[in-house]
Amino acid sequence: MFYSFDGIDGAGKTTQIELFSRWLQEHGQTTVVCRDPGSTKLGEAIREILLERHEFEISRMAEMLLYMAARAQLVEEVIRPALAAGKTVISDRFLLANVIYQGHAGGLDVERLWEIGAFITQGIEPDLTFLLDMPAASAQQRIRRELDRMEQHGQDFRERLRAGFLVEAARRPGQIVVIDASRPVDEVHAHVRAAAERALNRQ
Repeated sequence: MFYSFDGIDGAGKTTQIELFSRWLQEHGQTTVVCRDPGSTKLGEAIREILLERHEFEISRMAEMLLYMAARAQLVEEVIRPALAAGKTVISDRFLLANVIYQGHAGGLDVERLWEIGAFITQGIEPDLTFLLDMPAASAQQRIRRELDRMEQHGQDFRERLRAGFLVEAARRPGQIVVIDASRPVDEVHAHVRAAAERALNRQ
């Protein structure tokens, strides 16, 4: 199985990924946790450019292509081999994030981004995406570190992100499950587990 977690920054992806991976391991599964962009030498280098470098401008189109390049390497180097070996993959973001950040919030054509992404990933996509949803302002208040380049776009951008995530979740109810991330951590984790069990039962 291939799972991904997504949502606006501050929604609790890191915590829920850790809990979910531990739960899967307790049930006998071998998990591979990765992040997009990242988890390869190329991906980490691109991640630094995209999120930490502030000395030059990156156009929205160039930004999108950099994310796609990092993802192509992630699929080739990490995700495809792990799935082939029968392992369970959990990714911190995947193609959906590209569609939302550069499409819904950034103004690029959403359908074209899905098409480019399908080509880049060679059809590999999460069996289930957990969308951790909460009000953008509340998520922002949870961030207790210096904001990265994407997080500095402001409240209006964050509101467009949340709206875009919910639009895509409504369009793909079998692939994207919306989880209320404003609840306590244990409750969120329980809903993640329940959604995963439903997905497994459908197979």
